[in-house]
Amino acid sequence: MYRTHTNGELNINNVGENVTLSGWVQTIRDKGFMMWIDLRDRYGITQLVVDEDRASEELFAEARKLGREYVVRVKGEVIERVSKNPNIPTGEIEILIKEIEILNEAKLPPFTIENETDGGEELRMQYRYLDIRRNPVKNKLIFRSKVAQEVRSYLANDGFIEVETPVLIKSTPEGARDFVVPSRMNPGQFYALPQSPQTFKQLLMVGGLDKYYQIVKCFRDEDLRADRQPEFTQIDCEMAFVEQEDILNIFEGLTRHLLKEVKGVEIDKFPRMTYADAMRRYGNDKPDIRFGMEFAELNDLAKGKGFNVFDAQELIVGIAAPGCASYTRKQVDALIDWVKRPQIGANGLVWARYNEDGTFKSSVDKFYSEEDLKAWAEKMDAKPGDLMLLMAGDANSTRKQLSELRMEMAKRLDLRNPEEFAPLWVVDFPLLEWDEETNRWHAMHHPFTSPKPEDIALLESNPGEVRANAYDLVLNGNEIGGGSIRIFNKDVQSRMFDLLGFTKEEAQKQFGFLMNAFEYGAPPHGGIAFGFDRLVSILDGSETIRDYIAFPKNNAGRDVMINTPASIDASQLEELHIDVKDIKS
Repeated sequence: MYRTHTNGELNINNVGENVTLSGWVQTIRDKGFMMWIDLRDRYGITQLVVDEDRASEELFAEARKLGREYVVRVKGEVIERVSKNPNIPTGEIEILIKEIEILNEAKLPPFTIENETDGGEELRMQYRYLDIRRNPVKNKLIFRSKVAQEVRSYLANDGFIEVETPVLIKSTPEGARDFVVPSRMNPGQFYALPQSPQTFKQLLMVGGLDKYYQIVKCFRDEDLRADRQPEFTQIDCEMAFVEQEDILNIFEGLTRHLLKEVKGVEIDKFPRMTYADAMRRYGNDKPDIRFGMEFAELNDLAKGKGFNVFDAQELIVGIAAPGCASYTRKQVDALIDWVKRPQIGANGLVWARYNEDGTFKSSVDKFYSEEDLKAWAEKMDAKPGDLMLLMAGDANSTRKQLSELRMEMAKRLDLRNPEEFAPLWVVDFPLLEWDEETNRWHAMHHPFTSPKPEDIALLESNPGEVRANAYDLVLNGNEIGGGSIRIFNKDVQSRMFDLLGFTKEEAQKQFGFLMNAFEYGAPPHGGIAFGFDRLVSILDGSETIRDYIAFPKNNAGRDVMINTPASIDASQLEELHIDVKDIKS
């Protein structure tokens, strides 16, 4: 028996018991006449002691062979600890060692296996199996597991069936780039890894499995950042004989269940907001509503005063930053420099202080009177002590730039409390968006999203005004889930493909299997997919998903631990009928 107990289990009630423990050596403190060894496993740490008054020379000699991260088994007696540690569950006891067995020696780790380590991220990714021993990473993976268990529990109790869908599928032209896999048995032909199981879950609805879910791997070949990975996990769901309201209610329930069971937080309201309102009030379609600073449009108040920067623009819009009227000129200039960065792309920023004494001071005092600025303050719901920040330009880009500034101000003012949760449904997205480069319409979600029934007539006359029967669930300024009611009528689906620029032949080649299935009695259906990695990270109060994935890729899409992607043997390439040449490293 390697262990009778784990290293986080024993306490004062176990004093006097003889136990066997196994684990990794965390630290060793040798005082000559006495040694203390911290033994670690997934469950915690137990202090071991070797006392020269109660241990043989052989036992002391064996203990002195130990090094950090050695794997050992010890037998001994649980005794009360003299110097107790209230910070760990085992802090009232220690194990008086009677036997030590070294199960495996270990090289000196390249970084310290501690909560606060000296290892940089790239080094820790190279030795990820060591990094997982650290509590911050280990606990995140355990947290992820708990969330997954609660998801399965909730959906199973609601009658959902878990079904696995294929990983080797065909490439389709919508969405991000596919990862492709050559087929040895079909020379010159390729599988694609799924960006989502979208068509398969629709086929399951045709098959009569009216409540499907899957916690599934998805793959997208796109540029990476800290919160994006080439392979990621979705909670993928589909239901038949439902309308939008049915889906919103069920997955509000799932989100409530997770917040309550995992975080102990109860949420009453899931407000709803149209896409148009989200863009007008916050400048993006996933607004963080934990704090204010709503947009105020000032065209009616700021134009016509001789200030050409405003007069010539489509939109003048601003926010009131609470308590920031005390910002120095240096701090304000730093904000102006921040919005001028290429990542934001603004030309500048107009500011106006609403001083505590009720007076105003602005960067445009030459053009606007105190009464003008007071009218701005009323429109922006600014209070004495606030700093009004205004931007102007074409509507879409200006709203986006101000949205970035709003989030930056929230960060600087510490308004984004990770332990506060504010969900929001965003609904009524546009069905289509126009792409200037390709000079054609693209589906804002995917080609199978249903238009609002009352907007179908606009598909021919005014496609840009058609609203999608689509919805996103936003949590703390992050989209955690999105879905739609699907097109289940073959004629409507055919019209959608026409709008997206598919010829009849292309649509049949790419999606003929789905179109054909619709001829055999497809029910009304719809679904949603949650970004599981992101959901877990937000529930745990983090902005990045990487530490919640056991073996993540870096920003270049590489796994530096196993050194992949990598070249393959020439014989394999020959079997796959692939000729690799002129590739520059």
